[in-house]
Amino acid sequence: MIDQGQNTLAVLVVGATGSVGQQVVTAAIAAGHRTRALVRNQSRGRVVAAGAEVVIGDLTDAATLSDAVNGIDAVIFTHGDNSSPEAVNYGAVRNVLQALNGRRVRIALMTTVGVTALRDSSSWKRRGERLVRSSGNEYTVVRPGWFDYNDSDQLTIVMRQGDRLQAGDPSDGVIARRELARVLVESLTDPDAVRRTFELSSERGPEQADLGPVFAALQPDPEGTVDGVLDAPNLPLENEPRRVLDDLDRLRGH
Repeated sequence: MIDQGQNTLAVLVVGATGSVGQQVVTAAIAAGHRTRALVRNQSRGRVVAAGAEVVIGDLTDAATLSDAVNGIDAVIFTHGDNSSPEAVNYGAVRNVLQALNGRRVRIALMTTVGVTALRDSSSWKRRGERLVRSSGNEYTVVRPGWFDYNDSDQLTIVMRQGDRLQAGDPSDGVIARRELARVLVESLTDPDAVRRTFELSSERGPEQADLGPVFAALQPDPEGTVDGVLDAPNLPLENEPRRVLDDLDRLRGH
């Protein structure tokens, strides 16, 4: 169990070379965390901010991730590939958890607003959320709106729950990548962010200096649940593929 009073963590960033992941690496370093960036190959590591450790691994192969998870206190998932939703959106979460082999870490998982809509790519992200909730780790699940569609005066961070906005366009919410990175990093050490699932957007007004009260206003996910608090019960476990149920069972057995 991670001590939430601990200010400095060894943090693994998954998806570290993506547009959000690069911002997360920068934010984690600025927060004083020992930051490790997971990349597919050495050439991809060139975009990683100075001050981060670069480690090579394949998200689709748990056997390649032992170096990435060695000694970490926390992991931030910022990966995504809707062209390979099961292998990446879901498989990356499963494989990192498998590589951890039951060792407890603090998790911040980025998925998407509208994740409970019954679309193939979002359903696999939702299943990734379910893995995290079933893993026994302390976690925060962040469902961001549309990246960088916010106006310059639209910086007040808003967290909602229940995933009710599913138009599939910026009316579902907008958020700056920089702000998203801040929320993911700060969630690791804020006790009021533990076991919270929320949609993230911004409204007109200044960015808050302290996100503690924003996290504290959220409802926690019920103990033992596989879904976020207030989520629609529209993806019943009894209808899930056997391989997904087997993954959940393995995690619960740790």
